[in-house]
Amino acid sequence: MLPRLQIVIASTRPGRIGPAIAHWFHGFAIKHGQFDAHLVDLADIGLPLYDEPNHPMRRQYTKDHTKAFSTLVKAADATVFVSPEYNYSPPPSLVNAIDYLFWEWQYMPIGVVSYGGVSGGLRAAQALRLMASTLKMVPLPEGVALPNVFTQIKDGVFAANELNEQGAAALLNEMQKWTSALAGLRAGIRAL
Repeated sequence: MLPRLQIVIASTRPGRIGPAIAHWFHGFAIKHGQFDAHLVDLADIGLPLYDEPNHPMRRQYTKDHTKAFSTLVKAADATVFVSPEYNYSPPPSLVNAIDYLFWEWQYMPIGVVSYGGVSGGLRAAQALRLMASTLKMVPLPEGVALPNVFTQIKDGVFAANELNEQGAAALLNEMQKWTSALAGLRAGIRAL
């Protein structure tokens, strides 16, 4: 059985381009063949601004949306966040989603496909890695940065170039190693 990889579309704003990029990466991950890859769209999940009365460390969820999100994240073996850069940071929708949970994120290898202008979202990716490490996620240094991404989107479809595909392959190759290495720890999280 292949490990489950969740590819999370982080932006929820109208007019976003994240889905086009995520669909490309999802297709690439399927062709890579080492993961059971699934798309997760934060816009579809629709988490409100954090509204649980208890700290997520307690896992005393009272809201159905939190319970469903907990189940979704706990089922994953690895996660790739497809994230734009908003003012040198990940979008608030992603920060909010990460803050909803605590235990479910632990020992999960994560990668970032970042996009934006000249920087390709790298500043947001670094901020995301720092946040992730606080929750005991394992952020990989390999990633895919897409500078001036609008030039690669035609009719709502992202057209990857050779460098994008090399970055995606490097990320998935390394993620496969870490997913295997962390499998025992992730199994413990699922037992909670």
